[in-house]
Amino acid sequence: MAVTTTTAQEVTDESVSEAIERYLEAIFYIDAEGEMVRASHLAEWLGVAQPTAAGALQRMTKAGLIDTNASKGILLTRRGRRLASEIVRRHRIAERWLVDVLDFDWLAADLEASRLEHGMSSAVADRLYELIGRPATCPHGNPIPGADVKRPPERALSSLAPGDRAPLQRISEVAEHDVPDLLRFLGNHGFSLGGDIEMIELSRGAGTVTVKVGGQLVAMSIDVAGKIWVTA
Repeated sequence: MAVTTTTAQEVTDESVSEAIERYLEAIFYIDAEGEMVRASHLAEWLGVAQPTAAGALQRMTKAGLIDTNASKGILLTRRGRRLASEIVRRHRIAERWLVDVLDFDWLAADLEASRLEHGMSSAVADRLYELIGRPATCPHGNPIPGADVKRPPERALSSLAPGDRAPLQRISEVAEHDVPDLLRFLGNHGFSLGGDIEMIELSRGAGTVTVKVGGQLVAMSIDVAGKIWVTA
């Protein structure tokens, strides 16, 4: 009896499990912020034990979805990036539909989109994208993969000096993950895409910034402010 083996090429896109999709999505988000992707960070991000993450990453390497560099950082291959982009595209389109049409707040929409992205086909996502007017970004400013948009230069909110003003451009997906209630906090305090933010006080000793949004003062950590991006 002949023994057959499965090669990376024989692992079809349809055979990628929801669990592996979550790894691809996390790698995409971390890499998009210019951070090196480490196995330990992925385990923490996904709430799994490090041996579990290591096993999944080994399977992803064999399937041709990821590779590692000389510093042992995890990189998406061309195929892995294509699949990750499709997952992120479905998530961000679902978020816009949930916020713009169903009136969910930012945090609730993000949580619901995390469930929908794995059951929604790309064909459905494309129809939904047309239905809601071909938006360029998710509700909190991160670009929808495949959208044709020219983004202006950006800088971290924490880089503004007292008295500087700038419109909100996007909120980092990494910040959303690291501070789970951040989206609701920002939404409840008047932050909106394109909305004006004025730096009032930056205290490096205390590790905090105070900004003015819509006439009210809002305090947050410098670390969080470093993951909120305004137009440069």
